[in-house]
Amino acid sequence: VELVESGGGSVQSGGSLRLSCAASGASWRRYCMGWFRQAPGKERERVATINSVGTITYAESGKGRLTISQDNAKNTLYLQINSLRPEDTAMYYCAAVSSANYCPESWRLYNLWGQGTQVTVSS
Repeated sequence: VELVESGGGSVQSGGSLRLSCAASGASWRRYCMGWFRQAPGKERERVATINSVGTITYAESGKGRLTISQDNAKNTLYLQINSLRPEDTAMYYCAAVSSANYCPESWRLYNLWGQGTQVTVSS
């Protein structure tokens, strides 16, 4: 499975972005898919995950501002981020692991990664 992210950019605080992750190479219905982010000098952290039956988990810091979704026809995963804050500034990565129902919290358990897309939020 190949993952290619897009949609990052520079926005002002309070703005919105929609990140996309195009997946190719296998049926992602057997995968847990997720978004992670890593700010400079910080540990990579989970943002949101969705399993093959549509169960979604959001990081506490993003609840109410995030929406993860997928378009099965396009094999594309999305992350809508609203009310962006400077602390959301990070490289955002799409990731997958072959686990239909269980989505691990730790980024170390995901074995498929995209190249990342940068999100920069200015105050």
